[in-house]
Amino acid sequence: MPGPGNVGERVRNLRLTRRLSQAQLAGHDLSDSYISLIESGKRTPTPTVLRMLAERLGCTPEYLAEGVEPEQRAHLEVRERHAHFALLRGDAATAETGFDEVIARSDDPDLTSRARWGRARALEELGRTDAAIALFEELREQAERDPGRASWLPPVIALARCYHTVGDLGQAIALGERAVARLEQLGLGVGHEYTEAGRILLLAYVDRSDPARAHELGRRLLHPEQSAETEPVSVHYQRASMRALDEGTVGDSLYFADQALAARTDATPVQSRARLALAGAKALLRGVLPFSVIAPPGAMPSGAFERPRPEGSREAAQEALDLLQGATDLDGDESTESTLAKARALVLVGELDDAIATLERFLDTGMALAAPPSSRTMSVTPQPGSDLAVRTQKTILARLVLARARVAQGDRTAALVVLRAASDQLAMLAPGRPAAHLFRELGELFELVQDSEGAATAYRQALQAAGLSASLTTSPPAGARTPSLHGPHDDPGI
Repeated sequence: MPGPGNVGERVRNLRLTRRLSQAQLAGHDLSDSYISLIESGKRTPTPTVLRMLAERLGCTPEYLAEGVEPEQRAHLEVRERHAHFALLRGDAATAETGFDEVIARSDDPDLTSRARWGRARALEELGRTDAAIALFEELREQAERDPGRASWLPPVIALARCYHTVGDLGQAIALGERAVARLEQLGLGVGHEYTEAGRILLLAYVDRSDPARAHELGRRLLHPEQSAETEPVSVHYQRASMRALDEGTVGDSLYFADQALAARTDATPVQSRARLALAGAKALLRGVLPFSVIAPPGAMPSGAFERPRPEGSREAAQEALDLLQGATDLDGDESTESTLAKARALVLVGELDDAIATLERFLDTGMALAAPPSSRTMSVTPQPGSDLAVRTQKTILARLVLARARVAQGDRTAALVVLRAASDQLAMLAPGRPAAHLFRELGELFELVQDSEGAATAYRQALQAAGLSASLTTSPPAGARTPSLHGPHDDPGI
């Protein structure tokens, strides 16, 4: 652990441990009064004096200055890197433990800052988003106070992502727009930062029912005017670093210089482009006009999403399928979302057999037609944000898309079987926005198969899951639509 206190306290503690008087420590080169001033914190020893004192106290100058021996510092730096490796391989819990150790034992500001960043990312991966936001906010404030040491862009982009996750669309959009504007000011329209900030902003616009801005941003991200890019990403980063240096924002300049060096040994950010492609496909399936076309004036004013949630057009669905071909490098939940988005797009373009085959493979060869386990056999209700809840939501969503495909085939009986299985499974989900939106889509599909009782029940459950007033939970009249439950980041999949 670091030595206690400041330089003076470490000098005094070691002197007493060695049973030396202040005069003995001072020797012939210093005065005992000067030693007293150092120990009381009223004087800071020069590097020469520090080396002299360290030799007489039997320690290193680094220990006196910072409280950490070189071997300890090296150990902590290795520990911090291993924690990052754990985070990269998906072991966020081990990563958090490693970062906590580094933060507790290090007094190196740069190492501590890197460990705090890693801990914030681990908290985000563990679903403890509020705690991650608090730490990212501290990192942002630190970077903005001292722009010569660090860039505020990484914490701002991370905060936009986290605020989108917890449903604060206003903050997500404000921070996302700020990040994109800064990147464009530096002429950086490529790279991980631009695609990640743009991806978050695109999804936030769709969630806020702003298809016009979503379409305009999607065109810039996915169909740039100069699509034939010949310069490597590292050149763009280097150019942005030089512009930031010319402005005097040294923290940004250093950050992009590091990114340029890293990009020299790395290909284009394949996974970040895949995540952007998935976000674009999800937007297209939510009613945004195809990004490949220029929207005519007034075609999609802000707030123009209809209720209930619209399905995309056939042309938009085809463009979504094209985008999803570039999303094959995703894994985990994002891979699942890509599979479900592909199935929904296949339904919209009329490739029903392919859609059903995709969904049945996902549900393990037709398991959607089997009733899920009853609530009596479930020991735990899947809670919002848990891995079990996420898996359950994806399974229910797959059933709903499968039912939509069966409806499109004209097979009402098969659709009803799937919908009732989905309804039974949905009843086991804890209340919340994700459950509310699944119930709402369930109600829409019950209407399509002319089961008015099932539709009314599903709409009522949607309102209850969303926590709306009991006075609103009466059954809607035949053919009526449930009030909008649309909210931020609550779509369970697409």
